[in-house]
Amino acid sequence: MSKYSVSLEKVVKDLSFQVIYTPKDIADIYITAQDVNRPGLILTGFEDYFDPARIQFIGLTELEYFKSLTKEGFLECLERFFSKRPAAIVVTRGLQCGKRFLSFAEKYEVPVLATTESTSGSMSATISYLGVELAQRITRHGVLVEVYGEGVLILGDSGVGKSETALELIKRGHRLIADDAVEIRRVSNKTLVGSAPDNIRHFIELRGVGVLNARRLFGMGAVKMTEKVDMVVQLEPWDSEKVYDRLGLENEYTEILDIKVPVTTVPVKPGRNLSIIIEAAAMNNRQKKMGYNAARELLHGLGMTDDIIPAKKELEFWHNF
Repeated sequence: MSKYSVSLEKVVKDLSFQVIYTPKDIADIYITAQDVNRPGLILTGFEDYFDPARIQFIGLTELEYFKSLTKEGFLECLERFFSKRPAAIVVTRGLQCGKRFLSFAEKYEVPVLATTESTSGSMSATISYLGVELAQRITRHGVLVEVYGEGVLILGDSGVGKSETALELIKRGHRLIADDAVEIRRVSNKTLVGSAPDNIRHFIELRGVGVLNARRLFGMGAVKMTEKVDMVVQLEPWDSEKVYDRLGLENEYTEILDIKVPVTTVPVKPGRNLSIIIEAAAMNNRQKKMGYNAARELLHGLGMTDDIIPAKKELEFWHNF
């Protein structure tokens, strides 16, 4: 069960459900389970593993099953189902709820909602929605921008130039998702999605200038509500004693919410155009995801083996050219 929750009022509004019955204000009812369920087994009498925290969906299959029962069997079936007090019930395809159905909902104080959508389609939309709203999440100090369709999370110490780089990227036609605080959610086993907290969305801070509203300055096309985190760019002050990656044969990774994300370390010093470097890093990351690695092509062109050159010899290799 997720430690997060979302109000039933928000679920109804965002998914365009209709409220048929609710025992109290739906703003005071909360959903905590990401998964949903069709109550086929419990209707037939198998009650093991039933999770009442899940939203239950009733469609044509369940309706036809109700019709196949005797009056006594139907009442027993509803009694068994509603006594588990599920978080909410959604009746799909515009089907009508009978008086007996609603009387049990009132008896056990179970919210009943309705939709005209198909059962499978409505369940799919609800699972996707709850997967985001109830996802495990953290907040990182950084900047999230969309560059050529790639979600780039820019990290680094305070004052290293994250916001200034983001501003330059916006001027070059890319989009800002979050500045200063990036809320990252794990929406699946492979996907991270970042967004900005509501109270600072679209704002960007520049030392010496102050707080700017990117949407007001550059228009709606310069901002975006959410974006996947495809890669991390770590900005750090240039260290002449440190040997930086010169080839990029293999990706380095960092873990965010137990998901590995490619990371590129970019040293910062006067004269380096960070926005262009990040654009190149984003395009290179897309190429690698599509199976192309420029460093490997270069090595093959030089007649060298596909074996990775030891990192300590990279600098010597490039000095020969």
